[in-house]
Amino acid sequence: MRHLTVTTSRTFLRTASPGDLDGITDLHTLARTAYYQAGGVPDLELASPGGHSSRRESWRRAVQSSDRTVMCADREGELVGILSMGFLHEADIDAATARQLCQIHVRPGIWGQGIGSVLHAAFVRFLRDASLVTGVLEVWERNSRAQAFYARHGWKPDGHHRPGPGNGNYVRMRLSLDPAV
Repeated sequence: MRHLTVTTSRTFLRTASPGDLDGITDLHTLARTAYYQAGGVPDLELASPGGHSSRRESWRRAVQSSDRTVMCADREGELVGILSMGFLHEADIDAATARQLCQIHVRPGIWGQGIGSVLHAAFVRFLRDASLVTGVLEVWERNSRAQAFYARHGWKPDGHHRPGPGNGNYVRMRLSLDPAV
Protein backbone atom coordinates (compact mmCIF):
# COMPACT_ATOMS: atom_id res chain seq x y z
CA MET A 1 0.00 0.00 0.00
CA ARG A 2 1.35 3.44 -0.96
CA HIS A 3 0.98 6.36 1.42
CA LEU A 4 0.03 9.57 -0.32
CA THR A 5 -0.77 13.07 0.83
CA VAL A 6 -2.16 15.71 -1.54
CA THR A 7 -3.50 19.14 -0.67
CA THR A 8 -5.68 21.42 -2.80
CA SER A 9 -7.02 24.81 -1.80
CA ARG A 10 -9.78 23.35 0.36
CA THR A 11 -9.43 19.60 0.18
CA PHE A 12 -6.70 17.55 1.83
CA LEU A 13 -6.17 14.02 0.51
CA ARG A 14 -4.42 11.41 2.59
CA THR A 15 -4.01 7.67 2.72
CA ALA A 16 -6.68 6.03 4.88
CA SER A 17 -5.76 4.30 8.11
CA PRO A 18 -7.61 1.73 10.24
CA GLY A 19 -8.76 4.62 12.44
CA ASP A 20 -10.80 5.94 9.50
CA LEU A 21 -12.94 2.82 9.11
CA ASP A 22 -16.04 4.06 10.94
CA GLY A 23 -16.03 7.38 9.07
CA ILE A 24 -15.41 5.70 5.72
CA THR A 25 -18.20 3.17 6.31
CA ASP A 26 -20.64 5.88 7.39
CA LEU A 27 -19.84 8.09 4.39
CA HIS A 28 -20.13 5.13 1.99
CA THR A 29 -23.49 4.17 3.55
CA LEU A 30 -24.83 7.73 3.13
CA ALA A 31 -23.62 8.02 -0.48
CA ARG A 32 -24.85 4.61 -1.63
CA THR A 33 -28.23 5.14 0.03
CA ALA A 34 -28.61 8.48 -1.81
CA TYR A 35 -27.85 7.15 -5.28
CA TYR A 36 -29.69 3.84 -4.91
CA GLN A 37 -32.80 5.61 -3.55
CA ALA A 38 -32.63 8.09 -6.43
CA GLY A 39 -32.51 5.10 -8.79
CA GLY A 40 -35.61 3.54 -7.28
CA VAL A 41 -34.17 0.86 -4.99
CA PRO A 42 -36.58 0.46 -2.04
CA ASP A 43 -35.36 1.40 1.45
CA LEU A 44 -36.04 -2.17 2.63
CA GLU A 45 -33.53 -3.52 0.10
CA LEU A 46 -30.92 -0.96 1.22
CA ALA A 47 -31.28 -1.47 4.97
CA SER A 48 -30.21 -5.07 5.46
CA PRO A 49 -29.27 -5.75 9.10
CA GLY A 50 -25.73 -6.88 8.28
CA GLY A 51 -25.10 -4.36 5.51
CA HIS A 52 -23.23 -1.78 7.58
CA SER A 53 -20.95 -4.34 9.24
CA SER A 54 -20.33 -6.02 5.88
CA ARG A 55 -19.35 -2.67 4.33
CA ARG A 56 -17.06 -1.94 7.29
CA GLU A 57 -15.34 -5.31 6.89
CA SER A 58 -14.92 -4.73 3.16
CA TRP A 59 -13.33 -1.34 3.83
CA ARG A 60 -11.10 -2.85 6.53
CA ARG A 61 -9.77 -5.34 3.99
CA ALA A 62 -9.25 -2.57 1.41
CA VAL A 63 -7.41 -0.27 3.84
CA GLN A 64 -5.13 -3.10 4.95
CA SER A 65 -4.61 -4.61 1.49
CA SER A 66 -1.25 -4.49 -0.24
CA ASP A 67 -2.92 -4.27 -3.67
CA ARG A 68 -5.40 -1.49 -2.89
CA THR A 69 -4.95 2.18 -2.02
CA VAL A 70 -7.71 3.95 -0.10
CA MET A 71 -7.61 7.72 0.22
CA CYS A 72 -9.66 10.08 2.35
CA ALA A 73 -10.62 13.61 1.34
CA ASP A 74 -10.87 15.99 4.31
CA ARG A 75 -12.18 19.54 4.43
CA GLU A 76 -11.80 21.50 7.62
CA GLY A 77 -11.23 18.29 9.57
CA GLU A 78 -14.31 16.51 8.19
CA LEU A 79 -14.21 13.39 6.02
CA VAL A 80 -15.96 14.44 2.82
CA GLY A 81 -14.86 11.84 0.27
CA ILE A 82 -13.20 8.48 -0.25
CA LEU A 83 -11.35 6.83 -3.10
CA SER A 84 -10.42 3.17 -3.47
CA MET A 85 -8.16 2.04 -6.31
CA GLY A 86 -5.88 -0.83 -7.13
CA PHE A 87 -5.27 -3.96 -9.10
CA LEU A 88 -7.88 -5.32 -11.50
CA HIS A 89 -10.14 -8.24 -10.83
CA GLU A 90 -11.22 -8.56 -14.47
CA ALA A 91 -9.81 -11.50 -16.44
CA ASP A 92 -10.48 -9.86 -19.82
CA ILE A 93 -8.37 -6.75 -19.16
CA ASP A 94 -4.58 -6.62 -19.35
CA ALA A 95 -3.41 -5.92 -15.78
CA ALA A 96 -0.02 -4.84 -17.15
CA THR A 97 -1.58 -1.66 -18.57
CA ALA A 98 -4.61 -1.00 -16.34
CA ARG A 99 -5.80 -0.48 -12.78
CA GLN A 100 -9.27 -0.25 -11.30
CA LEU A 101 -10.99 2.73 -9.80
CA CYS A 102 -12.96 0.69 -7.27
CA GLN A 103 -14.99 3.44 -5.61
CA ILE A 104 -15.34 7.19 -5.31
CA HIS A 105 -17.86 8.47 -2.78
CA VAL A 106 -18.56 12.05 -1.75
CA ARG A 107 -20.74 13.01 1.19
CA PRO A 108 -24.28 13.79 -0.04
CA GLY A 109 -25.17 17.44 0.36
CA ILE A 110 -21.80 18.64 -0.89
CA TRP A 111 -21.85 17.01 -4.31
CA GLY A 112 -20.82 19.34 -7.12
CA GLN A 113 -18.12 21.14 -5.09
CA GLY A 114 -15.14 19.53 -6.83
CA ILE A 115 -14.33 16.86 -4.24
CA GLY A 116 -15.02 14.02 -6.67
CA SER A 117 -12.79 15.69 -9.27
CA VAL A 118 -9.95 15.94 -6.74
CA LEU A 119 -10.35 12.23 -5.96
CA HIS A 120 -10.50 11.40 -9.66
CA ALA A 121 -7.32 13.39 -10.29
CA ALA A 122 -5.62 11.31 -7.59
CA PHE A 123 -6.61 8.15 -9.49
CA VAL A 124 -5.23 9.55 -12.76
CA ARG A 125 -2.00 10.46 -10.94
CA PHE A 126 -1.92 6.88 -9.56
CA LEU A 127 -2.12 5.53 -13.15
CA ARG A 128 0.53 7.91 -14.48
CA ASP A 129 2.90 7.23 -11.56
CA ALA A 130 2.69 3.52 -12.42
CA SER A 131 3.13 4.25 -16.18
CA LEU A 132 -0.31 2.80 -16.92
CA VAL A 133 -2.64 3.96 -19.68
CA THR A 134 -6.04 2.47 -18.77
CA GLY A 135 -8.46 2.89 -15.91
CA VAL A 136 -11.45 0.60 -15.40
CA LEU A 137 -14.52 1.06 -13.19
CA GLU A 138 -18.10 -0.08 -12.77
CA VAL A 139 -21.03 2.27 -12.24
CA TRP A 140 -24.66 1.42 -11.56
CA GLU A 141 -26.69 2.08 -14.71
CA ARG A 142 -29.32 4.13 -12.85
CA ASN A 143 -26.72 6.39 -11.23
CA SER A 144 -26.90 8.99 -13.99
CA ARG A 145 -25.06 11.56 -11.87
CA ALA A 146 -22.01 9.27 -11.53
CA GLN A 147 -22.13 8.29 -15.20
CA ALA A 148 -22.16 11.96 -16.23
CA PHE A 149 -19.27 12.68 -13.84
CA TYR A 150 -17.14 9.90 -15.31
CA ALA A 151 -18.06 10.86 -18.89
CA ARG A 152 -16.92 14.45 -18.20
CA HIS A 153 -13.58 12.97 -17.13
CA GLY A 154 -13.19 10.94 -20.34
CA TRP A 155 -14.59 7.54 -19.33
CA LYS A 156 -16.55 5.50 -21.89
CA PRO A 157 -18.74 2.39 -21.48
CA ASP A 158 -16.99 -0.69 -22.90
CA GLY A 159 -20.09 -2.88 -23.39
CA HIS A 160 -19.55 -5.12 -20.36
CA HIS A 161 -22.17 -5.24 -17.62
CA ARG A 162 -23.21 -7.41 -14.68
CA PRO A 163 -26.33 -7.58 -12.50
CA GLY A 164 -26.74 -5.01 -9.76
CA PRO A 165 -29.38 -4.00 -7.22
CA GLY A 166 -32.95 -3.02 -8.03
CA ASN A 167 -32.97 -5.08 -11.24
CA GLY A 168 -30.35 -2.72 -12.67
CA ASN A 169 -26.91 -3.50 -14.02
CA TYR A 170 -23.43 -2.29 -13.28
CA VAL A 171 -21.87 -0.88 -16.45
CA ARG A 172 -18.13 -1.10 -16.95
CA MET A 173 -16.34 2.00 -18.19
CA ARG A 174 -12.77 2.64 -19.31
CA LEU A 175 -10.50 5.63 -19.28
CA SER A 176 -7.69 5.75 -21.84
CA LEU A 177 -4.81 8.08 -21.04
CA ASP A 178 -2.49 9.51 -23.60
CA PRO A 179 0.86 7.95 -22.67
CA ALA A 180 2.73 10.99 -24.01
CA VAL A 181 1.14 13.41 -21.51
